[in-house]
Amino acid sequence: MFQQVLNPTGNLFLTWILALVPVVVLLVLLAVFRVSAWISVLIGAIVTFLLAVIVWGMPVGSGIRAYIYGSLTGIWAVDWITFWGVMLFNSLTLTGVFDQFRRWLTAQGTADVRVQAILFAWAFGALLEGLVGFGYPWAFVAPILIGLGIPDLDAIRVAAIANNAPVSYGALGVPIIALAAVTGLPLLALSASIAHIVAVLALLPPWVLIYLVTGKTGFSDGWPLAVVGSLAYIAGQYPVAVYLGPYLPDVTGAIVSFGALLLLLKFWKPARVLGYGGVPVDAATAALGREPHGLSGAQIFRAWLPFIVLIIVVVLWTGPWSPLPGIVGFKLAVAAGSSIHKGTKVIAAFIFSPFIGGTAIAVAWLIVSLPLGMTGAQYAEAFRRTWHQMWGALLVGVFIFGLAFIFNFSGMAASLATGFSKIGTAFIIVAPILGWIGVALSGSNTSTNAMFGFFQVTVGRLLGFPVLLLPSLNSVGAEVGKPVAPQTASVGVSTSKFVRNEGAVIRHNMGWTFILLAYLVVIGIGFYFLAPGTMLLGGH
Repeated sequence: MFQQVLNPTGNLFLTWILALVPVVVLLVLLAVFRVSAWISVLIGAIVTFLLAVIVWGMPVGSGIRAYIYGSLTGIWAVDWITFWGVMLFNSLTLTGVFDQFRRWLTAQGTADVRVQAILFAWAFGALLEGLVGFGYPWAFVAPILIGLGIPDLDAIRVAAIANNAPVSYGALGVPIIALAAVTGLPLLALSASIAHIVAVLALLPPWVLIYLVTGKTGFSDGWPLAVVGSLAYIAGQYPVAVYLGPYLPDVTGAIVSFGALLLLLKFWKPARVLGYGGVPVDAATAALGREPHGLSGAQIFRAWLPFIVLIIVVVLWTGPWSPLPGIVGFKLAVAAGSSIHKGTKVIAAFIFSPFIGGTAIAVAWLIVSLPLGMTGAQYAEAFRRTWHQMWGALLVGVFIFGLAFIFNFSGMAASLATGFSKIGTAFIIVAPILGWIGVALSGSNTSTNAMFGFFQVTVGRLLGFPVLLLPSLNSVGAEVGKPVAPQTASVGVSTSKFVRNEGAVIRHNMGWTFILLAYLVVIGIGFYFLAPGTMLLGGH
């Protein structure tokens, strides 16, 4: 068995620098040279493999096995879910059901821009993030807001800032599934620990949204929207994340938020109707702004049916009462002796479980497609469109997990973690910042968790932190960095006049991400000192 070496160069600083090289190469390719994500990750994987063999002494044969097992994990644990999630979304779009749902939702709002921001950017955006992610919430929400009178750049910023809290559970929970795959930590435990942090984080964005669309003047009679919008999302998201796992928290959080906001608006409305910038809207103009959705009861039910089916199938399939996710077809593994904890092993493994969450999503899609009455041509177009949209992201899933498994298996992650552990307790501040940097440059919460997840766990263990705290902060830090991620922005601006001008959008979003990052750092410190028990795993 290959034995990892903690300091292969004999100079701790040089070893630390060399361990950083794969991260730097990957991020420079993505952020500076704007190389396609899948090509960047492939080059990064080659660099990582060469360093692992030449500097850390990893045997080529064992390294190839570790890379293959990582790539297979990327395909089965991540790509399998994202493909079917986007298939579901494209099927809804092709059959017109998604447009009917959007029309119905738009008609529920009022002419008040605060209502529109919370209902569309916050709740509807969370639903889109939960289903597909990848910048789609910006792309679909921003045109709605622009059509309601918000300037293009500001509308994109509202959509982007609203998209913070849902990202860890985006694309049916893929970022957390990736984190569990590279760290070996239980999926449900990670989902629960991240839920604790997100529940606190989610208290702030609705207030920010009101400020962005009306300034301080919008708070005096608009505060119930922020309170109900945030608490309702948390009420729908938190228990599902803690007790059922990462697949549906965004979907349930969005639906509960919809319901609570619409119920609130039946009994209460802001005393003033405000337009963008806090300008009062007169009653006649407000009345003109309301367009009926023109849908029958049967059409409304048909628009909601896919989400109902998705929730029922995934809950029954993946809940703790179901034996399906635990069925294992076979396991492939290669082990190395840990350079930090002598006598323990670092294992790179691929576990083929045929009935994992991705299979549940595929079954849900198939069931949904039947009442939608999809034609053969629509099935074919859904597959064609999904492959066209997703092939690059699917390749990223293959290559980033191969890279991450080599990074961890060779001992590079352990060497890097040892260097960062010299920071001491102050690393609690650094952990979410690394997540922010990772996603701001890579564009993917999933990739950031794959790259830094094991490293964060290792630093936490060296410093005696609760084992779930640092990887959870890494994931939520990546949430906060999403509004300035170039790859996310490129998709998000695709329906606006800022196509190929993502830089203007990123600059416009930057300041608020720093505010939310500072808030997250405070949250992390709070959990470390005041509630460490929520981040423990089996007493550790």
